[in-house]
Amino acid sequence: MALNNSYDARLVQQETAVGAGVQVLLLALIGPAIGMGPAGWLTGLAFAVATWAVLSRALHRSRLHSFGAANRVTLGRAVLVGGVTALVADSFQDSPPVSLLVGLTAVALILDGVDGKVARRTGTSTPLGARFDMEVDAFLILVLSVYVSMAMGPWVLLIGTMRYVFVAAARLWPWLTAPLPPSTARKTVAALQGVLLLLAGADLLPHEVNVGVVALALGLLVWSFGRDVRWLWRTSQVRVGAAATAEVRELVAG
Repeated sequence: MALNNSYDARLVQQETAVGAGVQVLLLALIGPAIGMGPAGWLTGLAFAVATWAVLSRALHRSRLHSFGAANRVTLGRAVLVGGVTALVADSFQDSPPVSLLVGLTAVALILDGVDGKVARRTGTSTPLGARFDMEVDAFLILVLSVYVSMAMGPWVLLIGTMRYVFVAAARLWPWLTAPLPPSTARKTVAALQGVLLLLAGADLLPHEVNVGVVALALGLLVWSFGRDVRWLWRTSQVRVGAAATAEVRELVAG
């Protein structure tokens, strides 16, 4: 039985290696076609290596014996995000084809609604899969905010960095790590971030309209995070109050 578990584990790890290989293949296809510079190549390769290393470590810890169809879809999205990341990095030196960047991003956003459905239909939903999906989403929004900020200013980076600031804040205030209740509004706002940033990045509308689109995205995100932080704070105060009441009762009873 131990040998079978080890064999299954190796198979799962191989899928992450395949994902890294596909990432390199994507770079090999688009790089020469658009004349990608060193920044794009290095960033794309670094993304591939980092994704492989982090995902492999997470799989090892979770001890999954099957990677699963949903995670394969998410891995495909990660490959596309790696391509977008390379194009954005290259844009600091040259102007990559906007149509290619929009195309890769659009497919990644469309697939965002697929992996969750696949996981539910196949009964393969896992905490690792949910976290993997969330991290890919967050990084894509960060990369898009970097791209759009080059035309609109650094304030756009607030969209891409807000989630990471929240994670950092949770290290100082552990009450922020409490699980949040399911929320359709939260999911909708998160999904809109990529769509609105892509719309602005495509530069199909007048600059003033694009600024309004990005401002709307930021406003929705601030509202969503603010609502969640407020709920977490109130919940933490209720827990503190309940713990204090229980302690008083124990003292009285003693």
